[in-house]
Amino acid sequence: MEILSSNLGYPRMGAKRELKKALEGYWSGKISEEELKDTATNIQKQNWQTQKDAGIELIPVGDFSYYDHMLDMAIMLGLIPERFRHLADKQGNGIKVDFPTYFAMARGAKDTPALEMTKWFDTNYHYLVPELDIQPSVLENSLLAKYQMAKELGFNPKPVLVGPYTFLKLSKEAGLSKKDILPELLSVYKVILTQLAEAGVQWVQIDEPGLVLDMTEEEISQVEAIYQQLATDRLNLILQTYFGGVSFYERVVNLPVSGIGLDFVRTEENLENLNKYGFPQDKILGIGLVNGRNVWRTDIKKAFALAQTIIEKARSKGVIIQPSCSLLHLPVTIELETKLAPEIRTILAFAKERLGEIALLTEAIKNAKLPEDVFSHEREVHALPEVKERVRSLEERDFKRGESYEVRSQRQQKVLNLPLFPTTTIGSFPQTKDVRQMRAKFNRGEITQEEYEQFIREKMAFCIGVQEGIGLDVLVHGEFERSDMVEYFAQKMTGFIVTKHGWVQSYGSRCVRPPIIYADVSRPSPMTVKEITYAQSLTSKPVKGMLTGPVTILNWSFVREDIPRSEVAYQIALALRDEVLDLEKAGIKIIQIDEPAVREGLPLKKKDWSAYLDWAVKAFRLTHAPVKPETQIHTHMCYAEFQDIIEAIDAMDADVISIECSRSRGDIISTFEDHHYRKGIGLGVYDIHSPRVPSVEEMLVILRRCLKVLRPEQLWVNPDCGLKTRQWKEVIPSLQNMIIAAKRLREETQKN
Repeated sequence: MEILSSNLGYPRMGAKRELKKALEGYWSGKISEEELKDTATNIQKQNWQTQKDAGIELIPVGDFSYYDHMLDMAIMLGLIPERFRHLADKQGNGIKVDFPTYFAMARGAKDTPALEMTKWFDTNYHYLVPELDIQPSVLENSLLAKYQMAKELGFNPKPVLVGPYTFLKLSKEAGLSKKDILPELLSVYKVILTQLAEAGVQWVQIDEPGLVLDMTEEEISQVEAIYQQLATDRLNLILQTYFGGVSFYERVVNLPVSGIGLDFVRTEENLENLNKYGFPQDKILGIGLVNGRNVWRTDIKKAFALAQTIIEKARSKGVIIQPSCSLLHLPVTIELETKLAPEIRTILAFAKERLGEIALLTEAIKNAKLPEDVFSHEREVHALPEVKERVRSLEERDFKRGESYEVRSQRQQKVLNLPLFPTTTIGSFPQTKDVRQMRAKFNRGEITQEEYEQFIREKMAFCIGVQEGIGLDVLVHGEFERSDMVEYFAQKMTGFIVTKHGWVQSYGSRCVRPPIIYADVSRPSPMTVKEITYAQSLTSKPVKGMLTGPVTILNWSFVREDIPRSEVAYQIALALRDEVLDLEKAGIKIIQIDEPAVREGLPLKKKDWSAYLDWAVKAFRLTHAPVKPETQIHTHMCYAEFQDIIEAIDAMDADVISIECSRSRGDIISTFEDHHYRKGIGLGVYDIHSPRVPSVEEMLVILRRCLKVLRPEQLWVNPDCGLKTRQWKEVIPSLQNMIIAAKRLREETQKN
């Protein structure tokens, strides 16, 4: 039996975020296209070398992207939406997608909105949603070029592409139906695979994570038809699944491909199905053994025993030892974390360390024996008895507001006296170069805490002045003291580790540094009160208190695995509850508790939704339940399929919710046609992830559509997300147009 080691994908940004810096340098005109390409090429070469040095035999190519792999697939398949084709056509000789066109699709351009962006399954990675308004065609087989480059450098490359079922599943019909486009799409896939075969490719990884979602009989039949057409004896096609158990397992494993990759880390469902249905003995089994989504070192003894059980049961033609999913979701390496305590570093594994685990397990399986000095999984857990007791003592009343929304909204309006269609922002304002520099100086000890806090006060005063000057109704303090909406709170609570170089790509050049929850969580002292109350002292308009919610902090952290996630969520919620009450006591009348990751954490199969939503909703309610009726609670969510959880959103019992609406051009409003939502809602009227300044009319289109479903007194007007990554020169005119749109809407409504 052949036994190989393989990887499914590697982080793209570089160990020190080299790609991020190059992208942002290119966008700002500071570096050339060639310099950006050189940076990207160097990162790919380094990634391949790192994997080869670790002992990985099948090294992925095509997992790298300048922005997003779904965007890359759409372009390779010729699916350039009509509104971008005039850009692509400008070079003549048919469609050619150059960098300006590529980044216009990702980020938007003047008068051309970007593609929609939403979460990649239940991760914090955002992908760009392909739009189907033209039949596919092969523009350029970019996989072929990457394969040839890697091969010439002496690597054993395995091209990776998103499979046709998942690609269509995640795409958006925009004039053509998925059914109509499928025949030509498969023709294009066959051309790509034929070209790879002719170049001497032996292995191709076809990613089909869509197969772990709930599927109908019609969908599994479609998958069978797809792979009957793609079947070939010229390549070893490895159909790769991850993030959960495969639906219709017994039919998926019998598809006409050389091998099937299964995730044996995130779920026991695949193992259960293997025991029940077996595995075809003429196929190769890809065994996902190490966790591609969390940072605790693999229990090698346990993984080795699991692999032996799987191999014995499957009796497959061969096995490939690999991670549970792409390592895209992990930081690059723990080697850079030189300031972490040794006892912490030894229990963590990032992407590079996962490669070593894969190689070790592969050799152990080949030799049918583990080395004697393998890692012991035992580690000390730091428990706080008072935190555990507080969670144990929770009662139903701890999760409920004292008055109904109808009573609360009347009291809040009496206190706040807001106009129809009140305007606000989501929270953050531009973190310009001077902000980042001062934070770095403070962290290096080059300036005192007093000097740093004075700088932050000056930035807050400027921000309040800008907001008052352009006429916003509800203001924010700008969040200049916060490097990240989760990391900031992790630094102020017990139970968290914050890394220095643990960056993970969120979308495009945007990286986040997920904290690591390793022990019980508590709040030793107030976290935001000083900044919020100072900002409020500068204006008579209400300033929102800004917090990140418990479910988002949980989902955007690497979480301990020794207790249920629900218990960790309640611990975080109780810490935030104390902060909410302190803000209220300090006179803050509006408190926003952001929960952009609630939908993201939803299990991929509906049978598991109820249990998750029960504790997720309770965790959020736990943060704000004890406030007075007059205190208005806001929350914010972005880039997700809200129709799936609209009842849970309602049950969270926030007084006002803000939701992304701009990239979908108002499509999300259809959710509220089917669910009678009665609370306040701000449907984001412009896309903050694009540098373009939207017009007043553009925003009015969305707002007028909203009013076909919502009552005027429900509707708030705001951007779709925070403004941290933008520039003031974009923010001010965009907000000015937003305020003009709100005023026009008031005039229209009052006339009627």
